[in-house]
Amino acid sequence: MKLKDKRALVTGADSGIGQAIAECFAQQGADVAIVYHTDREGAEHTRRRVEAAGRRGLVMQGDVGDPASVQRTFGQAVRELGGLDILVNNAGVGASSKPVAEIEDAELERVLRTDLMGPLFCCRAFIRLRKQCGGGGRIVNISSVAQHLPTPGSAPYGMAKAGVGSLTRSLSREVAEDKINVNNIAPGLIQTPMTQSRLDDPGKRDKSFSVIPWHRAGQPDEIARVALFLASDDGDYVTGQTWTIDGGLSMQWGGA
Repeated sequence: MKLKDKRALVTGADSGIGQAIAECFAQQGADVAIVYHTDREGAEHTRRRVEAAGRRGLVMQGDVGDPASVQRTFGQAVRELGGLDILVNNAGVGASSKPVAEIEDAELERVLRTDLMGPLFCCRAFIRLRKQCGGGGRIVNISSVAQHLPTPGSAPYGMAKAGVGSLTRSLSREVAEDKINVNNIAPGLIQTPMTQSRLDDPGKRDKSFSVIPWHRAGQPDEIARVALFLASDDGDYVTGQTWTIDGGLSMQWGGA
């Protein structure tokens, strides 16, 4: 097992990519702190999948955009699991389709606090913890292919995801002496509850697939397997990198 007796905290683990990562980590020997914001039922489903793999699942409600909430969830995870070895920053929200000139302050605040400040708050808490333990540990951020591509109509979302990529690079240098790996995954179109309505609409689905060289959506477990590599000793010599998993979408710069 690649993560035998490790302890991981996964934000946004109540569905989609986060749920797949939590289950994958459990199958590889990790206990998992499952952080959700509003979907308690989904988080409990994740817990059952973690426990079916023979590991402990700890369900915790939290708001990654609130530093006090982050401190509470990390404190609870440490008390109940005995510590943390791995952090996966997966929680995120989408943005409404509005040009910058029409975005209201509340919408901007919601996206940036969750998608950008949230990973920073969680990284800060994790790094402090690992330094107290003498170093070591893995951080896996989940951003989006939007960090590489123009995002007209949802600029705050693309801005936040690009910021997560920058945060990954900066932190990887800051904590290298502490032997904490920091990496990032930038998924493309993945079949999750957030994207299901687009995939259920034949017109939107076909339009999306037409610009993806693989002509399909990715699956959450495909992201989970990359996260496993980065969280395990297999990825020990990898830090500061963004792994783009998008079926070739971002390679379309030279396409017709």
